[in-house]
Amino acid sequence: MTLSIDLSNRRALVTGAGQGAGRSICHAVASAGGTAIVNDYVPERAHAVVAEIEAEGGRAEPAPFDVSVHAAVAAAIDAAGRIDVLVNNAGNAGPEAFVMKPFVESDPSEWQRYLAVNLFGAMNCTHAALPGMIEREFGRVITIVSDAARWGEPTLAPYSAAKAGAAGLTRAVAREVGRYGITANNIALASIDPTGGHTDAARSPTAGREQFDKQLRSYIIRRFGRPDEVAALVTFLASDFGAWITGQTIPLNGGYTVNQ
Repeated sequence: MTLSIDLSNRRALVTGAGQGAGRSICHAVASAGGTAIVNDYVPERAHAVVAEIEAEGGRAEPAPFDVSVHAAVAAAIDAAGRIDVLVNNAGNAGPEAFVMKPFVESDPSEWQRYLAVNLFGAMNCTHAALPGMIEREFGRVITIVSDAARWGEPTLAPYSAAKAGAAGLTRAVAREVGRYGITANNIALASIDPTGGHTDAARSPTAGREQFDKQLRSYIIRRFGRPDEVAALVTFLASDFGAWITGQTIPLNGGYTVNQ
């Protein structure tokens, strides 16, 4: 059996793909013979990734829209045509960086920014993409969540709740649509270094060396993850090799939660 990943004739919509892991996923999809439909809420980022892939001889299309707006999502996915693979990668903490504080000290006004993209974004995209998959009796839904969804991240309760909600959505969808030949899985990430493994470059300028080193020690494999490692697992699940894997939350975390 040949273990090369083949996504020929598959169209994969990747949300939040203008940078980081999403960008790597799009490149991997195109390298495996598929068409990457590149979403980002910043149009220039989506078009830039498309240009990169086309320069390498791959197939890609831009699809800029805000995943948190259901009407915009539905219109964009309808315009995109056939979607065989949906990768719910878009996720953030809102317009500001993470505000880490005990839940009892948080204000309800702060919760929405965690929910809008991480939970409702995944719901909007999955809701819009599933009808076509059901009609064709084929599809892959892959949602990028977080270890915070699996064990709860102290001082990030709203974010943990949003990611756990997205993970629960995926499991419920897997039960509903499996009979149509559609799989739905989560990938739970720990920290991913957007620089591709250069951890010193990834260190926040506001974080002290002691704090940074302590974070690295929480991983059995003493480094952060790389975007290409996320892309490799996504393309595996999107391929025929992933046809009998569904309803699962697969950790990609360097052993982070084993230490907890």
